[in-house]
Amino acid sequence: MAMRRTTVFSLCWAVVLSIAAAGCSVSVSQSEEERRAREEKTREEAARAAAKAKPALEEAGRKIGEAADRVATGARAAAQGAEEGWKRSGHRVVDLNTASESDLMDLPGIGRNEARKIIAGRPYRNRHDLVTKRILTENEYARIREQTEIK
Repeated sequence: MAMRRTTVFSLCWAVVLSIAAAGCSVSVSQSEEERRAREEKTREEAARAAAKAKPALEEAGRKIGEAADRVATGARAAAQGAEEGWKRSGHRVVDLNTASESDLMDLPGIGRNEARKIIAGRPYRNRHDLVTKRILTENEYARIREQTEIK
């Protein structure tokens, strides 16, 4: 009789465990399905939000492009105005390959010795040759750079 109770008791436990295991597997697969459904819902909501935002973002990009064009146009006009103002102020541009000693001495920081070195170093292919040929230092060149040219 005791053995029969143990067997019945064991069988009951086995049935309970089987039901619990079956319930867990159903619960796990339901959880997996729920997770997939949530992910799909999130993807769909993100896709709708992106589609809804796209026209506004495209319009904003267009407006930024137009603003950049206006700024660039204004900057070009300002640069041209500065150049014209510089030319009108009496500061003439000196050609390094043809300027006289006197013309060169009118440049800031250029004395008789520097002017003679510039003349002796001719011809120049570009203004920076004054530095590469070691006629002027980089600092001396920086002072006269905008007032010189090569023709």
